[in-house]
Formats: sequence, C-alpha cells, structure tokens
Amino acid sequence: MPFCFLVLKVFPYPINITTVQFAVGTTISLFMWATGILKRPKISGAQLLAILPLAIVHTMGNLFTNMSLGKVAVSFTHTIKAMEPFFSVLLSAMFLGELPTPWVVLSLLPIVGGVALASISEASFNWAGFLSAMASNVTFQSRNVLSKKLMLKKEASLDNINLFSIITVMSFFLLAPVTLLTEGVKVTPTYLQSAGLNLQQVYTRSLIAAFCFHAYQQVSYMILARVSPVTHSVGNCVKRVVVIVTSVLFFKTPVSPINSIGTAIALAGVFLYSQLKRLQPKPKAA
Repeated sequence: MPFCFLVLKVFPYPINITTVQFAVGTTISLFMWATGILKRPKISGAQLLAILPLAIVHTMGNLFTNMSLGKVAVSFTHTIKAMEPFFSVLLSAMFLGELPTPWVVLSLLPIVGGVALASISEASFNWAGFLSAMASNVTFQSRNVLSKKLMLKKEASLDNINLFSIITVMSFFLLAPVTLLTEGVKVTPTYLQSAGLNLQQVYTRSLIAAFCFHAYQQVSYMILARVSPVTHSVGNCVKRVVVIVTSVLFFKTPVSPINSIGTAIALAGVFLYSQLKRLQPKPKAA
C-alpha cells in the first residue's frame, strides 16, 4: 500500500496503476497454472458468466481504492474503508436475506460517526478521495456478497484460489481497453522519461505494489476459506489499525486530536460489530 501511494503521488494515473496490478496478478496466475503449482481449473462458459459480475465489481473496487489513495492520505482512505461493515450488512440484507439483530445495527453507529468525525477534521480531505473510498466500500462488499453466493454452489472444480485467479485475469481484460480509451498507456519508458520521472524507481515501486496487492488479496481468499466471515472481519479490523498507524508514521501524516478520536471510534465500532456478529444466531439450514 505505501508503494502504491508513493507511485500515485508522482504518477497520477490510477487506471494505469490498477491495470499494471492486474497485469502482474494475471502473470502470476498464468505462471502457477503453467507450472502446475496451482491445478488449472476446468471452467465452463456458465461458470465464467457467473464470475463476470464478480470480476466487474472487483475491478471497480480496486480502481476506486487507487483513485482515493491518489487524492487523500493512506490513513484517511483506510478510515473511510472502516465503513465496510455498514455496506456488508446492507447488501447482505438486500441480496442474501440476512437480517441483522438490533444490536448489530446499533454497532454501526460508532463506525459511521467515527468516520464522519475523522472526515471533518482530515487535513487532506477532498470529495474525490472521500467518494472514491466510499465507492470502493460498496463495490468490494458487493464482490463479497456475490462471492458468497457463488461459493454456496460448491463447484468441485473451482476452489477459492482459482476463483480469485480467474477474477484477476478477467479484471485485467476488462480494464485494459478502458485504460486505452481514457488515460491512454502512460507506463511506457518514453512517457515516464518525458515527464521527468525516475524510470527505475517508478517501475520498482509499481511492481512491488502490484505483487503485494495480488499476494494480499489471494491470501485473504485463502483465509476466508478456512475461517468464519466474523473471524475474517476481526482480522480486517486489525489490518486497518496496522495500516493507519504505520502510514501515519511512515509518511509523517499530520493527525489532529479530533481526527485520531474519530478514527479510534470507527475502529472500535468495527471490532464491536465483529463481536456482535459472532453472537448473532446462525440461520437454520433449510
């Protein structure tokens, strides 16, 4: 995440950066299939059609995150993304019929309030960065809900790692033409040198960011297959704390007392939400 932020500050083309991330992820996936490290799945046309909506929201989620990172501080982007449980509850109720308990709904109030408090006191605040991070919440939680519906079908030939790999490849082919039609290809040596950028530095940081991005999301899918969604949510809460604190220290981001309080309230709300979800009765199997 820090490397991606550093690149976006000198190279403000989030669509190009996101396409590079998917290109690296696609290369890794194809290498794993070609070498047999990962068993190549037998995928039908019907399965690809079912995965397409996942790939679309996955593409949009990562693009919106990079757009936000290019506009505001890393710590602020992740403070806004602490609102993921709010959208998770909303979308799960709409598409999966999972109605939350009143206590779970009440636990969302400190999350929303904390993010609002942090937003009004954020030095780097701008609407483009804020709305991009919020859009990332919506698209990523849509991906999770759609993934859950697909996983419930228990397709024997498609495990979670292969599912993520296929989503990554599809995302690359979805975003590549968008890049050509909007920003154009800006990652060529000729363009970077004409912009006065350090070629080796931009490429090195971009590739490290892309590799870390793919590895993190793949590991996240692997963990999700082994633990409950609640445990996964608690882990995400801890991740937010680590990312926010380290980014503030690494980038020396100025943080006001009110901003710190708002961030702390939001993260405490996420943890409370996770614990209350653990206590929520599981729906009986039909």
